[in-house]
Amino acid sequence: MEPDDQRAALAALAAARGESLAGLSRLLGRNAAYLQQYIERGSPRMLREEDREKLARYLGVPEAQLGGPVATGIVAIPRLDVSASAGPGSLVEEEVAAPLRLDAEFVRGLGVRPEALSMITVRGDSMVPTLADGDAILVDTRARDGGEGIQVVRHDGVLLVKRRRRAGRVVELVSDNPAYPPIVVASGEPLEIVGRVVWLARRLR
Repeated sequence: MEPDDQRAALAALAAARGESLAGLSRLLGRNAAYLQQYIERGSPRMLREEDREKLARYLGVPEAQLGGPVATGIVAIPRLDVSASAGPGSLVEEEVAAPLRLDAEFVRGLGVRPEALSMITVRGDSMVPTLADGDAILVDTRARDGGEGIQVVRHDGVLLVKRRRRAGRVVELVSDNPAYPPIVVASGEPLEIVGRVVWLARRLR
């Protein structure tokens, strides 16, 4: 897609969804005039890749519609031989399964890169009702900045799936099940963020 076509596509999508260019610019962490200048003056000539990804995800369209690469075919997601505990904490070894095969366009719609994804299994009930024992979760290993959402972390040598929350000078690993108290991680205590959970698969019973 040519640059002029990319700008026209973004303008049309924003108008169709009633989104202001100023609001979309702020979504990207830019000044309010950023996208208006991009569309009307061609400055910048091309959107940065991460900006295009974020806009496509927010507007609910394939990234290719805004000039990104066309995702075709099937991607293989590795299934790791560990489980992330949602209970008291344990590292569970499992047999390595065949890779999970997903449509590439679906993966791009999640706003993640296929090469950064891994699938692991949830064990325990501390994240109920959001995550249940046996759920398979996709983890984006690029997302290690400690932002919002459910994260897989390594604490005391154990993989855990929790919500990470800062409380003053400590970090709390919070369960969705109120029966489980937060795990408090003191300042300076090792805590590795493995990645953010972006999707789950659950067998219906």
